[in-house]
Amino acid sequence: MTTITPAAAADRTGVSIDTLRYYEREGLIGPIGRSAGGRREYTDDDIFWIGLVTCFREAGLGIADLRGFVAILRSEQPPQDKVTFLREHRATLEQRVAALRRAMEVLDGKIAYYS
Repeated sequence: MTTITPAAAADRTGVSIDTLRYYEREGLIGPIGRSAGGRREYTDDDIFWIGLVTCFREAGLGIADLRGFVAILRSEQPPQDKVTFLREHRATLEQRVAALRRAMEVLDGKIAYYS
């Protein structure tokens, strides 16, 4: 199995080394393997989880929600539980998008007014 250093994992995923440690400490990724010298070593599976967590963070999920979703993903719960979680958060994102569109319309009106 090929492993990469924390710096390489940070470069590959676009998050800082501190964020990687934070995700591990919060149980969102890992446990991360260690070298004989005790240094973290990231696998492709770890990179996948980092990408997944980062995607959901960018979508506005908080750490508590992420912990819950990661627990669902790692458990033997039926796929419907995962689908339910995702649908609920998709609905939340749709509401946020609608609110942002309304805000953009207001801004467009102000830009037009002041132009």
